[in-house]
Amino acid sequence: MPEPPSSSDFDDVSTVLHQRYEPGPEADGVFTVAVVEGADRGQRVTVDGTQPGPLLVGQGPACGLRLSDPHVSRRHASVEVVGARLRLTDLESMNGTHVDGVCVLGAMLRGGETVRVGDSVLRVERVGSTPAPVPSPANHFGRMIGASIEMRRLYPLAERLARSDVPVVIEGETGTGKEVLAESMHEHSARAGGPLVVFDCTSVPPNLIESELFGHERGAFTGAVAARRGFFEQAHGGTLLIDEIGDLALPLQAKLLRAIERSEIRRLGADGPMRIDVRILAATRRNLDREVQEGRFRDDLFHRLAVGRIELPSLRRRRGDIAVLARHFWQELGATQPLPNALLLRWEDYNWPGNVRELRNAVARQIALDDLPVEEAPVSGEVSLDASDVIPRVLALRLPLPMARLRVVDAFEQLYIEQVLAEHGGSVARAAAASGIARRYFQILRGRKRR
Repeated sequence: MPEPPSSSDFDDVSTVLHQRYEPGPEADGVFTVAVVEGADRGQRVTVDGTQPGPLLVGQGPACGLRLSDPHVSRRHASVEVVGARLRLTDLESMNGTHVDGVCVLGAMLRGGETVRVGDSVLRVERVGSTPAPVPSPANHFGRMIGASIEMRRLYPLAERLARSDVPVVIEGETGTGKEVLAESMHEHSARAGGPLVVFDCTSVPPNLIESELFGHERGAFTGAVAARRGFFEQAHGGTLLIDEIGDLALPLQAKLLRAIERSEIRRLGADGPMRIDVRILAATRRNLDREVQEGRFRDDLFHRLAVGRIELPSLRRRRGDIAVLARHFWQELGATQPLPNALLLRWEDYNWPGNVRELRNAVARQIALDDLPVEEAPVSGEVSLDASDVIPRVLALRLPLPMARLRVVDAFEQLYIEQVLAEHGGSVARAAAASGIARRYFQILRGRKRR
C-alpha cells in the first residue's frame, strides 16, 4: 500500500485554502414532517441532516415516510436538510407535489408549510438545530486526497462507514474517485486483511455476468471446461466493490439481492448454495433515485444497498483542490522540474468534465511533453477542429476509451454544426430541420461549441 500524503506534500496550499475558501460554520436545521390528513394521519418523521441521503416520501419500501395513499407514487418526493432549510424535491410523481397550494418541482422550506401529496397532507415544522458538523482537519482519507471543505466534510462520514460492516453506495460523476474511496474504506475497515475484489458491471457481457459474479461448475454450460470461483467467492472474508451497479440488468439485480440478503450464493450448475462472508460496496455514476423511479433499478435492492451513502463532489465543486491534486500528481508521477505556475493557473480555470482522472491524465501528459512551452500545452486533451487530424490527436492523448470517444464525438459535432449553419445562412431553424434533430437540441449542441 502506498504511503498516504503528508502535510508537507501540500506546501502551504491548505492554509491558503482555509483562508480563501472555507465558509463559516452553519448549524443544520432539525425538522419534523407529520401526516395531518389522509389514511396515514399521525405518522411523523424527523429529518436532521444525519441521514446518508435524502429521506424519501412515497409508497415504496425504501421510503422513510411510507404512505399507503393510493394516489401517492412509489417515490413521490424527497426531503433533505440543507443548512437551516429543508429542501423538498418532487421525484416526477404522477399527481404532483403542492406546497401551500402551489404545485412545485422543488422548494426550500423554513418550517410551517403544508405539503400535499396525493390525498395526504403533510405539515413541516422546524423544531431546532444541530451544531454545524466539524470538517476533518486532515487533507486526505487513505488514498483519497483533497483539502477543500467539500472533501473534508466527507472524511468523518467515510471513516465511520469504513469501521462498520454495512453496505455503502458511492455516487459521483465519472472520474471523481469512487474506486479510490472504496479502496480507502476497505483499508480502514476490520476487513483490511482480507481481499478487495472489484467487479465492473460495464466490462462483462450481460450473458456472462451471472457466471462472473457467482461462479460456475464444470460443464454448467458450453465452454465451462473447469469449475471457476466467482467474484463473491474471491471476496470471501473481505470486500466486494460492484462498480457501475446502475448498469446491472434487472434480472441480475434480483439474483444479487438474494445473495446479499441470504449471505449465500449458488454457482451455476451447483447442487446447492454456499455461505459467503462479504462486505458490499457499490459505486455508480447514475442517479439511482431516478433509476428506481423510472423502473430501471429495483427499489428493494436500492434499499438493501444504500444503508450508507456517500456522494463524491465533482472536481469543479471542490474549491481549491485542483492545485492540491495537481501538485500531488506532479510529484507522484516523478516530474523532475517544478510545476509551472502559469500552467497551474490554466488548469484552475478549466472545468474538468472528466474530474480527477482527467486532471491526472493532464499532469502525466505535461510531464511526458516537458519540452513543450506552457502556452502551447493543451489544458486537458483539447483537440483541433481540423477534421483530418481529430482522431490522431485524440489517440495521441492516450485517454481511456470512454473519454477518447467523447472527444471525437464532441469534435465531430462542432464541425457538423459549423458546416450546417454555414449552408443555411446561419438560420438555426433551417439548420436543425436539415440535421433531422429538434431545434432545442440543435441549440444545446451549438451552445457546447461556443464554450
